[in-house]
Amino acid sequence: MAFSGDFAWLLGELAAVAHLAISAGVTVHVLLNKRNVGTSISWMGIVWLSPFVGGILYYALGVNRVKRRALRLRRKRSHMFAVDEAEPTAPDAGPLTPLEYAIGRLTGLSAEADNRIDMLRSGDEAYPAMLAAIDAAEKSVGLCSYIFRDDEAGMPFIAALIGAHRRGVEVRVLVDGIGSGYFHSGAYTRLYEAGVPVDRFLHSYVPWKTPFLNLRNHRKLLVVDGRIAFTGGINIGHENLLATHPPHPVRDTHFRIEGPVVEQLTEAFADDWVYETGEKLLDESWFPELRPAGSAAARAITSGPDEDLEQIEFAVLHAIGCARRSIRVVTPYFLPPDVLITALSLAAMRGIAVDIVVPENSNHMVLDWARSTPLRTLLEAGCKVWLLPAPFDHSKLMMVDEAWALIGSANWDIRSFRLNFELNVEIQDEAFASALAEVVPAGRPLTLAELERVSVFRRLRDNAARLLQPYL
Repeated sequence: MAFSGDFAWLLGELAAVAHLAISAGVTVHVLLNKRNVGTSISWMGIVWLSPFVGGILYYALGVNRVKRRALRLRRKRSHMFAVDEAEPTAPDAGPLTPLEYAIGRLTGLSAEADNRIDMLRSGDEAYPAMLAAIDAAEKSVGLCSYIFRDDEAGMPFIAALIGAHRRGVEVRVLVDGIGSGYFHSGAYTRLYEAGVPVDRFLHSYVPWKTPFLNLRNHRKLLVVDGRIAFTGGINIGHENLLATHPPHPVRDTHFRIEGPVVEQLTEAFADDWVYETGEKLLDESWFPELRPAGSAAARAITSGPDEDLEQIEFAVLHAIGCARRSIRVVTPYFLPPDVLITALSLAAMRGIAVDIVVPENSNHMVLDWARSTPLRTLLEAGCKVWLLPAPFDHSKLMMVDEAWALIGSANWDIRSFRLNFELNVEIQDEAFASALAEVVPAGRPLTLAELERVSVFRRLRDNAARLLQPYL
């Protein structure tokens, strides 16, 4: 009995020492790698107060192995083209000159002139144009989509991609490992069985091989022959075909792009492909010499937890700071970091017309609850909030001074700004920005009086939902 008691005492002491060692190690890692004070305190509290369980949770959810893996790949990777860092220009060159310079410094990319950007509304316009481009492809097709279903909308894409592959075109397809189906992805399976090079981004059935279940590739990008690109907010699914009257229709905005900036978009796809597969796409099939195609200046802005952390968020902050007359934001989900709420509020206080356009009811009920607090703050500061009726509008647009626009895949929430791999394009063209503002549907105004009338129960529910902000 004495031996048994001594053994139990020794086991307890070893467990205590192990807990101290694990907690101290996690604390050191947090202090060296986490920038957010709240996140740092939360993780340290969890680890110290939850022996062993806290350490396991931090290893599974707190260590950014995505970034570490990207840094290893970056050392091996060579780019097809070199990018000149933007140079500062004369102060009187224009009100948005500081924005041009700031985003150049932020991305390391120059804004490319002479591009053509055509707007496509929902799948009814976007899908036929995308399919026609794939059918006409001669050398390469790269497709990245968060959602790619094998339904009425997806099957024509699957057939077109298989057809291009069989006629000798270099086809590469990347679908998200969760957005396009974690346990079963019909589009992936059909393409794989047809011999098309296809992969599932950050997907593994073995949990410890998945760096983060919470990090997804949310980009929507099609590049054809390195000359034509399609990007915006549209996934590939039946819900985007409004003409077929789907049960849960989704209205959206996508864009067809030609011109020198396509090289930057192709590079974004090539980066994702080498990240997931290790294969470099560097030859002329993907990166041909590009000619002028229009009058718009444009630049790709990527973000993700690998090497471009918070890049789109910072670009948006720069745009808000440079605005002189107006800021218009259209987004399906509105739950941004506090710093963006503050920036928009300050813009409204200095006389900028700030309009936020969101669906009255999105397809994420909890997120709709959580957004009431930041919307109240904006209304109090003098911003205007507009609620769009059904169908659910999934567009992601931003216009500043009717001269600068931001399009792409990023929503105005923590997930898009700080967790997902996202792709946006800034466009410097007054005609384009004005046209973009005109396509936004009319909505009804949200007022402070309406928010004041809600019950105490709803306020408690909405404020509790906001605590889930990092996970929504």
